[in-house]
Amino acid sequence: MSNCNAVKNLIVPNTFLSKSGGKSVDATLYKQLVGCLMYLTVTRLDLMFVVCLISHYMADPKEEHMLIAKRVLRYLKGTLDVGVYYKRRKDVNLLGYTDNDYARDIDDRKSTSGYVFFLNGAAICWSSRKQGIVTLSSTEAENVAASACHGVWLTGILKELGVLSKRV
Repeated sequence: MSNCNAVKNLIVPNTFLSKSGGKSVDATLYKQLVGCLMYLTVTRLDLMFVVCLISHYMADPKEEHMLIAKRVLRYLKGTLDVGVYYKRRKDVNLLGYTDNDYARDIDDRKSTSGYVFFLNGAAICWSSRKQGIVTLSSTEAENVAASACHGVWLTGILKELGVLSKRV
């Protein structure tokens, strides 16, 4: 992979993965690759969704799953200079975003929810996980994603530490 061509996006839009179909690949190699990519998600937030997506297929990986894992490596080659910069400021601004993909998983029809919180423009916490329930509409899936209690906890802990003013 050291001589591979770099790509600008992690996954081709509208790509759907499934447990069935395709030829099996070496599960040990696939698990090692996904494990290394999971380690990278600590500093590379942009990898989170795709790495979580391909980690669902570690029990019986197929060629299509390995191709996406290799595409992540190609993406990394093209984005070596990307990182997170934390800058100190007096005025503190906490901002959060949440989103989901309604019933994207073909196998169980569950949605994946995610959120990211920024403090002064730099990401400080994030999550991407499959919802525990099957939602019946995109509106319901959005409500499940938005009901994450992490934002309330984060605001409380930052107020307690004196980072955020009490009026937030």
